Amino acid sequence: MKRFLSIIKNKYLISLTAFIVWLSFFDHNDIASQFHLTQELHKMEDEKIYFLNQITDDELAMYELMHDPKTLEKFAREKYLMKKDNEEIFVIVPPVK
Repeated sequence: MKRFLSIIKNKYLISLTAFIVWLSFFDHNDIASQFHLTQELHKMEDEKIYFLNQITDDELAMYELMHDPKTLEKFAREKYLMKKDNEEIFVIVPPVK
C-alpha cells in the first residue's frame, strides 16, 4: 500500500499525467484535430492526383489542337458550333420534363 501511495504522490508522474491529459484533450493540437487534419490531408492528396491527371489530359488535347488541323476543326465545330459557308447547323435540344 505504501508503494502504491508513493507512486501516486510522485511529482514527476503527476506532472507527466497532467501533461498527457492536457495534450490529448485541451490543446490546440489534440487527438481529434490531428485525426481531422490527417483525413483532410488524404483528401487533398487524392485531389492533387486527380488534377495532375486532368492537366496531363489537357496538355495532350492542347498539343493535338495545335498540331492537327482536323482536330482543330472538330473542336471548333463541336464546342463553338462553327460552320463552313455553305452549311447549315441544326441543334436538337431534348424537351425538358
